[in-house]
Amino acid sequence: MKHIINAIVENQPGVLARIVGLFCGRGYNIDTLNVGPCADPMLSRMTITVLGDDHVLEQVIKQLNKQVDIVKVLDLTSLRHLERELILVEIGAPRNKRPEIMDIATLFRAEIIGVRENSLTMQYIGTQEQIDDFLAMIRPYSIMDLSRSGVLAVARGGE
Repeated sequence: MKHIINAIVENQPGVLARIVGLFCGRGYNIDTLNVGPCADPMLSRMTITVLGDDHVLEQVIKQLNKQVDIVKVLDLTSLRHLERELILVEIGAPRNKRPEIMDIATLFRAEIIGVRENSLTMQYIGTQEQIDDFLAMIRPYSIMDLSRSGVLAVARGGE
């Protein structure tokens, strides 16, 4: 099962390395990781997705809560939350295939952000599942370059 964890951490050098080391040292794999500043510039928000059962989640949260640089840890998996991921993808698009590719972009509400002689670059924002569906539709075309942001998530309703 995929678990989404938000950790509010002190915005200090070395915090990310210690947290990643914590996961590595216990044999847990980070599926996606995003770090960025919060409204308070002294803090950063880490959004971490981890694959595993409830025992893995419990252990991860316990270990995170032991870290002195962490202000707050929240498991968003069972809470009301919003999550999004950004993808940038360059697709080989000879002129005769562009209408098909642009139809797929329109269907998913992806935005074409770059046009070259033999390629189109698109950005798409959605849930991980929506991103996977989008990729499945464009995979028959030549994917020249691909970058995924990983999950960003925030609790809803002040949770």
